[in-house]
Amino acid sequence: MASVYILFSKKINRFYTGSCLDLLQRLQSHKDKSFTDSFTSKTEDWELFFTIDDLDYKQSRLIELHIKKKKSIIYIKNLKQYPELVTKLIERYR
Repeated sequence: MASVYILFSKKINRFYTGSCLDLLQRLQSHKDKSFTDSFTSKTEDWELFFTIDDLDYKQSRLIELHIKKKKSIIYIKNLKQYPELVTKLIERYR
């Protein structure tokens, strides 16, 4: 099953949204800076802010793109605060 994840860096005060099939492996890749030219390689203090788990891979990609298109810190924070938003997203992209 796939996941959508949101990371946060205090150092640069930015969020990063991604999706993957293996969350633990992907988080380790970000920490190890395996993606050398990626946005997440800019800093080393990324922390897991939020996840949506147990998704189909295509569904996770669509939800990731939806969140990125919003370009909103408030929306990202609301996803964590209001579980009904996540439920609506999962249903919308089922």
